[in-house]
Amino acid sequence: MSSFSLTGTDLTTDRLVLRPWSTDELAAVLSDARLTHWAEDFPAEGDRVIAGFLTEHPDGLTEYGHRKIIERASGLVVGSIGLFWPPSSGTIEVGYGVVASRRGRGYASEATRAIVEFALTAPDVHTVCADVELSNPASVRVLEKSGLHRWSEDTTTARFSTAAPAPS
Repeated sequence: MSSFSLTGTDLTTDRLVLRPWSTDELAAVLSDARLTHWAEDFPAEGDRVIAGFLTEHPDGLTEYGHRKIIERASGLVVGSIGLFWPPSSGTIEVGYGVVASRRGRGYASEATRAIVEFALTAPDVHTVCADVELSNPASVRVLEKSGLHRWSEDTTTARFSTAAPAPS
């Protein structure tokens, strides 16, 4: 059973909508404007970094690129998640962040499960990976709960990945 449904360009989960960024929203983040459909503590610093990245690399705004995380119950943007497009040798990296006011609700895991499953439907993608600092155990747990497996680590970083099932 799929962890998301696809309606147009939106990925919808039980509690979230993962919607592509618009250029107007990116500009608002970079200019420190406040939009009414944002949670009170959105954007976080990571969202500002992603907005700058996407402004400089618009190929990240593709169907398999970066998205806002929208809480369905409130309609508010509560974070962002994305795939660092294009893939390299069949592997694509995922990154995510949820604002402090919405952490601890399982949103990051729910969004990551959906975007990983969606990524594995992309042409030329067979593996999704993520690196996480060991000093961030909550993010380590998000990746574990999202079905990624730790395959390597050093003193500061754990590396996770998952692969598409082999064709039958």
